[in-house]
Amino acid sequence: MSLSPNSSPPTSAPASDSLAASDRVALVVGASGIAGSALVDTLTADGWRVLALARSEGRQAPGVEWIAADLRSPESLRQALEGRGVSHVFFTAWSRQSTEEQNIAVNGGMVRDLLKALDGSAVVHAALVTGLKHYLGPFDAYAQGEMPDTPFHEDEPRLDIPNFYYAQEDELFAAAERQGFTWSVHRSHTVIGHAVGNLMNMGLTLATYASICRHLDQPFVFPGSETQWNGVTDMTDSTVLAEQMVWASTSPAGANEAFNVVNGDIFRWRWMWPKLAAYFGVEPVGFETSPRPLEQQMEGMDEVWATIAAQHDLVEPDLGRLASWWHTDADLGRDIEVVTDISKSRLAGFHTHHRTVDSFTALFDRYRHERLIPAA
Repeated sequence: MSLSPNSSPPTSAPASDSLAASDRVALVVGASGIAGSALVDTLTADGWRVLALARSEGRQAPGVEWIAADLRSPESLRQALEGRGVSHVFFTAWSRQSTEEQNIAVNGGMVRDLLKALDGSAVVHAALVTGLKHYLGPFDAYAQGEMPDTPFHEDEPRLDIPNFYYAQEDELFAAAERQGFTWSVHRSHTVIGHAVGNLMNMGLTLATYASICRHLDQPFVFPGSETQWNGVTDMTDSTVLAEQMVWASTSPAGANEAFNVVNGDIFRWRWMWPKLAAYFGVEPVGFETSPRPLEQQMEGMDEVWATIAAQHDLVEPDLGRLASWWHTDADLGRDIEVVTDISKSRLAGFHTHHRTVDSFTALFDRYRHERLIPAA
């Protein structure tokens, strides 16, 4: 199934989820990632039974069963999911490829094969995480050509360019129509949350960067562009994303809809950066004449981090599993304003709101508690 840039997804009458929480079986795909781990926590706290599918097994918790399957193998998925009684699907996984054509084939295929493996089961709803590249374009054509004005709204037509988010949506819409479940799509901005080994984790990246700055008694230098330093922006706490996905999966107002999802506040990095620096006790330095990317600032710091980890008895001495310099550089280096409208979900009944500075500090507290970064 393929949609033109200006077409709309198929819809059917939204159905209420009448299952009690104890009877709901959630399949969380990508359960060890930023969004997936937050979903596992949210669902289990609400009394759901959770099947957590991931490349590597996460922490054990009541109500959680970790399962393994190759998302690129239909047979592996069929064997792993057959007879599991899945009622709700939360798809948060992706696999970065070298070209957008390959991204489309691989990531669209994973959604298709996962949902096909559940054909014949009693799936009520499937929720898919995408992001603001829906409006901005894919990595290899990012912010090129004509884009919608900010703030981004969910009813903007698709860009006339290949995008693996569109391919994932199309596979979701086709399976929902074929198998009779409702769907939701959740377009997040930069997601910060608790995960290790993730390719796109600004929260842990900035925490490790600040910790290195403190260890070396160096200033905490903003790596991004003048546009990002001075302009307004927003972000997505993984817990807000998880709550919206669960809400949409169980509420008639969330059925067969796409929603932007951010914390609800806006901020400027010139306001945020000193507050992050104060948390770590380092000197903030803002934008001056040009971006100063973290990939350059942090080049050769692997041994420094190994020393920090040994001195503070940290659980992860491998800096490469904690920091994604390239992603934070790309995010903070943008020369365009990126801010999101969330009126649609507010009017539909989803009202969770976070202050982003509080999301950062709560996350840093958790990293310290779990000995991922040094304590104060």
